[in-house]
Amino acid sequence: MPAFVIHATVLGEQDTRVGLRGIEGRLMLRVGSIGALCLGASLLALSVPAAAQTVPATGDAPPPVATPVNGKKVFTPADFARFAPRSALDMLGQVPGFRIQGTDSGSRGLGQATGNILLNGKRLSGKSADPVDALQSIPAENVTRIEIVDAAEVDVPGLTGQVANVIYEAKKLSGQFGYQPQFRAHYADPLLTRFDVSVSGASGPVEYTLSLKNDGSRSSAGGPTLIERGGNTLFETRDDVWRGNFDQPQVSAQFKLDGPGSSVGNLNLLGRHFRYRYDERSARDRVSGPDLLRRTSIRQKGENYEIGGDYEVALLGGRLKFIGLNRSSDEPFFQEVRTAFDDGSADSGNRFVQDGRSKELIGRAEYRWKMGRTDLQLSGEAAFNSLDSASRLYALNAAGDYEELLFPFGSGKVSEDRYEGLLTIGRPLSSKVTAQLVVGAERSTIIQEGPAGKERTFLRPKGSLNIAAQLTPRYNLNFKIIRRVGQLDFGDFLARVFLDNENANAGNPDLVPTQQWRFELEQARDLGRWGKTRLNLVASFAEDLIDIVPVGEDGETPGNIDKGRAFSIDWNSTIQLDPLGLKGAKVDFRALAQTSRVRDPLTGRNRLYSGQTVRLLELGFRHDIPRSDWAYGFNANYSRDALAYRLTEVGRQYEGPVWLSLFVENKDVAGLTMRAGINNILNARSRWDRTVYAGRRNVAPIDFVETRDRLIGPILSFSARGTF
Repeated sequence: MPAFVIHATVLGEQDTRVGLRGIEGRLMLRVGSIGALCLGASLLALSVPAAAQTVPATGDAPPPVATPVNGKKVFTPADFARFAPRSALDMLGQVPGFRIQGTDSGSRGLGQATGNILLNGKRLSGKSADPVDALQSIPAENVTRIEIVDAAEVDVPGLTGQVANVIYEAKKLSGQFGYQPQFRAHYADPLLTRFDVSVSGASGPVEYTLSLKNDGSRSSAGGPTLIERGGNTLFETRDDVWRGNFDQPQVSAQFKLDGPGSSVGNLNLLGRHFRYRYDERSARDRVSGPDLLRRTSIRQKGENYEIGGDYEVALLGGRLKFIGLNRSSDEPFFQEVRTAFDDGSADSGNRFVQDGRSKELIGRAEYRWKMGRTDLQLSGEAAFNSLDSASRLYALNAAGDYEELLFPFGSGKVSEDRYEGLLTIGRPLSSKVTAQLVVGAERSTIIQEGPAGKERTFLRPKGSLNIAAQLTPRYNLNFKIIRRVGQLDFGDFLARVFLDNENANAGNPDLVPTQQWRFELEQARDLGRWGKTRLNLVASFAEDLIDIVPVGEDGETPGNIDKGRAFSIDWNSTIQLDPLGLKGAKVDFRALAQTSRVRDPLTGRNRLYSGQTVRLLELGFRHDIPRSDWAYGFNANYSRDALAYRLTEVGRQYEGPVWLSLFVENKDVAGLTMRAGINNILNARSRWDRTVYAGRRNVAPIDFVETRDRLIGPILSFSARGTF
């Protein structure tokens, strides 16, 4: 009979925020009778006795413990029996001390690999490839083993620290599906559209995975905002409520061709349609003057696609790989703010409309070979990026109609042609130490067409040095030096307005990418049956750092600051509690501390990077109960960000400060794994504390101080996963 899995996940407000340019993701919902009914139904389902089992209860299985094999830490499917995994993602998520890092879709071209996941020793193909999606589409029964290996020991340039290499093979036709509804106690619509389904199999030399999913989200908040002027004098009290709905249906297909001979090819196809709707109602009661009602609407929808592939053949004792990628995104954007006054005055309002299409075309070739114990790779890449955008700005006139205003610098075309060459050399220096060196450079030409357009050409060095040392069987060290060139957001070249926050970017045709020297030291200690702990130290020194800079007499826009520096300590640990007598229990812990220093472009004083996360604490507890298939636990996190700076305001916008969620799970309810949970038990709030000046903050007096304190409320989440 088919096997099904039902998970109920608990998501924080920060997990559902929509990462679209210029949009602050927001939504809400009422649990009310619907939430109570769903919770009751879940608990009823969880209470149904499991079908007669032919295997021991999952709670009796031991925790995962790696087996050393040729310097690698190897986990087999048997190591994860306690968690009854249904996919490679379920397995990797339970590897002690390991945290999945996503690929960087905003990186320059294909270049070196990012993230920390390999599939059968290869990097994920394409730029939009999400390791979570890729791992979730691999059935657990197809996984042979998971290897945790140092990045310097694999022939994939660009990786750093410890990397998970998931070894799997396609077997019989199989599929997985998931459904993840979510309900909020206040303001938001219920999330009923989030799902995923995938089918994997093989036919002759071709392996394939077909996927369909919708990454929907709902978020919201509501409550008071206080506006003070003139030395803490109350000027206005606001009652704000907003909600937003985001849906992104996506279809994708991956094909792998084995042969002829030792040749291997991959083809990746992806298409998305997305739609975002945001509405805010703000009733504003002023101490003097007319009260008013302001409504804000944001609409964004569009499509994007990606076609990519690679083909690798044997040549002259080495391996030659050709890689190609073509992707395009169409993202029209609409924003309107309209204010009505209770004294009968004419409404005021503005409308901003933007229609932009971005494209990227990449061709890459890699040739790798061995010379004795040395691995070498020579690579070349050509990448062509462009953004063609048209923006219009309107104002409401006395007759109630929108009239178009002059906005010439909001439209134009920006493109970059880039060529890169790299040489990678990897070699063991001793039985315990391995090194990998990458050296090369890129040449790029940036062209802006339209008002204030210009053309510029740059030549920049880039590369890295990675050294991995297995000092003892349980202690390893990774050290890496990286010379990195960042990617530009072409939208920053053009002017745009943010009607909701009443500020604007003037556009900057002189932008250049940030360049960075980055030093990383990662230490990992295997604690055996106690788990694992990992400490990562990072120092980075940036040139041409992008921040908000002055333009003209009173304008501001993203621009380059000469230099900046940042430092971080990131500690991740998994502690198994079985040795203490609490069989089946574990604790996952993360502590992140960051600091930075940059000279403010307006005041000349040193400050932190704008909006940088300076503190983060995460704590998770899970207990798989012995002699049963039940599990329960909690997750908690706390974060603190630095102040965010514009030239006319300073503030901190955040949600929290502490998020806490609880869950309960049964891994075999008539063949189902079910989980139900509730988040935001400690009533984390949506806050924004900002000081706005009458002009530039180095010379102008304070115009007003805004204090926002909005209710988010509890979030009830479920998910259902199945295999067939």
